[in-house]
Amino acid sequence: MLIIMQPTADKTQIENVIKYVEKAGFTAHVSNGEFQTVIGCVGGKTIDKRNIELLDGVREVVKITSSYKLASRTFQHQDTIIEVKNAKFGGKYTGIMAGPCTVESEKQMEEAAEKLSALGIKTIRGGAFKPRTSPYSFQGMGEEGLKILRKVADKYDLAVISEVMEISQIPFMMKYVDILQVGARNMQNFNLLKELGEINKPVMIKRGMSATIEEWLMAAEYVLSGGNREVLLCERGIRTFETITRNTLDLSAIPVVK
Repeated sequence: MLIIMQPTADKTQIENVIKYVEKAGFTAHVSNGEFQTVIGCVGGKTIDKRNIELLDGVREVVKITSSYKLASRTFQHQDTIIEVKNAKFGGKYTGIMAGPCTVESEKQMEEAAEKLSALGIKTIRGGAFKPRTSPYSFQGMGEEGLKILRKVADKYDLAVISEVMEISQIPFMMKYVDILQVGARNMQNFNLLKELGEINKPVMIKRGMSATIEEWLMAAEYVLSGGNREVLLCERGIRTFETITRNTLDLSAIPVVK
């Protein structure tokens, strides 16, 4: 449910509402908008919303029927703007991320970073850990690849995004990467998503190749519910009847999600 506070509600009134719902077993997520504060309540037991509406500063209580709560526009009316170094994403900002699929050498990444910088692109991507269809394909350079990414990015003042594949990789990736990417194959790796909800860095979630839009948003909900509000969604193409192209870009999903 969502607790919508009065525009005039003060800090003490907001804190009292949070204490009330947390005592009832809910986890409170606060969204401070331009004109009012919204408190999203997740979990907990059945509670009579009329008791909450009697609290000072509360305007109304709204029940959310969708399975995703914090990823809902009902909770977050304003566009989420994520800023990483000189790059901005969300709302009117359409920051571009570019770079090779896999980090293979410092020379390769140096050339890529130089060209991206010349084009005004602020974020470089590159895989250090690669989930390949074949176990015999190149699996990436690991931490050495991350060091190369960070080195060339710092030289050209770029942000870095790279894919994290498992929980054990998170601690050392935090040293090198500005945005952690969850690949399509890991979109429903819920243990990984929960851990990414605990970190203080943006997370980009690629849509699984057979995932519905609701499943995609629920993946984001796992991260959001952990307290990490900086989530980017990437529509990377879905599996259809077509076999010639690798994946079919579902462009219509973008306005639906927005």
